[in-house]
Amino acid sequence: LITLASFQVLPGPDGQLQIGLQRDPDVLDTWFSSGLWPIGTLGWPEETAELKKYFPTDVLVTGFDIIFFWVARMMMMQLAVVEQIPFHTVYVHALVRDEKGKKMSKSLGNVLDPLDLIAEYGADAVRFTLSAMAAMGRDLKLSKDRIAGYRNFTTKLWNATRFAEMNGALRRDVGAADLPQATHTVNRWIIGETARARLAVDEALTAFRFNDAANTLYAFVWGKVCDWYVEFAKPLMDGDQAGETRATMAWVLDQCYILMHPFMPFITEELWGQTGTRPKMLVHADWPAYGAELIDADADREMNWVIALIEDIRSARMQMHVPAGLKLPIVMTAMDDRGRKAFADNQPMIERLARLDGMTEGAAPRGSVTVAVEGGGFAIPLEGVIDIAEEK
Repeated sequence: LITLASFQVLPGPDGQLQIGLQRDPDVLDTWFSSGLWPIGTLGWPEETAELKKYFPTDVLVTGFDIIFFWVARMMMMQLAVVEQIPFHTVYVHALVRDEKGKKMSKSLGNVLDPLDLIAEYGADAVRFTLSAMAAMGRDLKLSKDRIAGYRNFTTKLWNATRFAEMNGALRRDVGAADLPQATHTVNRWIIGETARARLAVDEALTAFRFNDAANTLYAFVWGKVCDWYVEFAKPLMDGDQAGETRATMAWVLDQCYILMHPFMPFITEELWGQTGTRPKMLVHADWPAYGAELIDADADREMNWVIALIEDIRSARMQMHVPAGLKLPIVMTAMDDRGRKAFADNQPMIERLARLDGMTEGAAPRGSVTVAVEGGGFAIPLEGVIDIAEEK
């Protein structure tokens, strides 16, 4: 490839026309000029302030199809010209394909335009979908159903914030953003779960496992905060632990916004601004530094026991086709001291979330379904509630 600076057409000695060409002295081959990108964009060969500040850089993010054409050339060119490597890590991301794994093509009609997806589902849902599916070593099979599911995730976070707003549990309601000094088991448990999520997200991001980080946050925000903590907190909002619970919920939601911000920047920035007077925007907020010191082993054990019991009772009711709204009594057939304490401390929450009508102790009644938990078991009497013979 020759880029002409000038040319002349002159008569030759034999009467034939001759063309005199002069090559432009400031042109390189496409890939060779691209090879100088790490320094050329910063003012090289001049010793600019930008060159001193930003070169060499840390991480290059690219696709595998141009490792030889561009990445290797950048490495070699910088070593040859300035005797330094331009970056120490290369993250090779997946290629985005359609939901069947085929390469997107206009002729096949399977192209998903990012701008159309953003218009339909929102930028946060599209970003989170790509992050959650960006596993190393495989291509990304993109479908609208996955994006729609993560749009529902944004709605879940918004609704949890609305619940906190209705109960005076936002940052603007409770004041200082300090870590609450929680005493109730539920609040100590969710603070520990927040710390556990932060540690897992940091570990995943350090290892460039963006899908693991996104899926950790999905499980924490939707599963632990929105599904369980919000429900556990409802009866506490009217009791002696109301102030502590409101402060804990405000702190936990703030941590959700911070941890989710790299993946869903728009909704989290909006919620951050609406829920309190902040010294700076969320994008400039400090990343959390807390860790395992916030995990309370006793609270963790107790609440995991409670959650497992509620889930097992719900599962047994569903398998036996018990009407969803029907409250049933439960019989404790055997239980160790730790299980008894956990049930007694959380009985109102267990009864409300598992649709129970009181607990007694004794042998399993005839026609009951048993539920085994760590340390003992329960029985749910079903005689007269369902057709036991049919269920057998």
